Amino acid sequence: MRFVFSVFLMINTSYLFSQDSILLAKTTGKLPFLEYGIGDDRLGGAKMTYLDSDIVLKVVDSFKTDYKVQLSKYHSGYIAKDNVVLLGKLRNISQPHNSHLSSSFRVYGDTAFDYVTINLDQRMPYHSFHMIAPSRIAVDIFGVTSNTNWIIQQSSVKEIRNTWYEQVEDDVLRVFIELKHQQQWGHSISYDSAATRLIVRVRRQPPVLDIRKLKIAVDAGHGGENAGASGVVSKVLEKEYTLIIAKELEKTLRRAGVKNVFMTRTRDTSLSMPERIEMLKAYNPDFLISVHLNSAGFDTVQGVSTYYRYIGFRPLSVSILNQMLKLGLKEYGNVGNFNFALSGPTDYPNCLVEVAFLSNEKDEKKILSPRFQRAVAQRIYLGIVDWLKSLR
Repeated sequence: MRFVFSVFLMINTSYLFSQDSILLAKTTGKLPFLEYGIGDDRLGGAKMTYLDSDIVLKVVDSFKTDYKVQLSKYHSGYIAKDNVVLLGKLRNISQPHNSHLSSSFRVYGDTAFDYVTINLDQRMPYHSFHMIAPSRIAVDIFGVTSNTNWIIQQSSVKEIRNTWYEQVEDDVLRVFIELKHQQQWGHSISYDSAATRLIVRVRRQPPVLDIRKLKIAVDAGHGGENAGASGVVSKVLEKEYTLIIAKELEKTLRRAGVKNVFMTRTRDTSLSMPERIEMLKAYNPDFLISVHLNSAGFDTVQGVSTYYRYIGFRPLSVSILNQMLKLGLKEYGNVGNFNFALSGPTDYPNCLVEVAFLSNEKDEKKILSPRFQRAVAQRIYLGIVDWLKSLR
């Protein structure tokens, strides 16, 4: 039986991914995302980008729980099978690979955001990334060749300085959005709900860089069924002390006059990463601080570290790390390209703070101290203030 089933699978796979046809699928579900490859670790595979729903993808192979999808002639990615619906086969392929075209762009602003809209003939996959010095957002649209002969740019924009595109490959259209401020405050990408118009929404720098005027989100890592790390001596759970420190940070911010503080959790409750991301997107903070406690396989490893995913968000994490080091903690480092779920959204600056190591006896003793917990909250607050001052 096992041999017959294996032979059937090989025959079936050969038919499904034959060279004279392409299997089509479209994205579905909450927060579908592409990964670069099949590598994996405790944080999952390295994420390329989150995607909107109803984006058509060309499936070329299957690997365990993922499909391999062809994004353009020279680019591919992987997506969870749960995040797509198969549409069937496209047979008798006669069109060139870069058969999809762009048309006009429009750049404009409303009372809250700036926008770049890009008209396409189908919902195609995309990937965005930060560029610095000068500050820019770049968006690659896969499988698209330019038929854009004008970009309408209106004076209602406040953050976007310039917009242009380059055809970097025959079937990859790269859109550049140059910003007026060096600090990137976030962007989101989606399709018009009833059309194939791609919309890049750009967050503006707050008009007043006063911490009291900003919307701040604070995330206490883990919780409920997700206990996190445990103390090497005390056996305390990470989820308990991230909540204690997050609440101290909330108190510190409110004492400083911050009226708008959003806590992802205020008690020991289970929250999935998609649930947290949806909550945060609904709140739309100016920035996010996520509090965690570290752990290592060797009890000699200790110190504080801060984390970011996108280079445009790094300055916040550096300012907080510099303040945390004043607590006498050893430096573990500032970590970039961090594949943590809450670091994934591009919508707002975010920083994950690994306060210290529960797996190190000296660090653990500090973590258990209420005085240290209050000091951590104060240093995170001062790091935020330093960051805001550097932007003026």
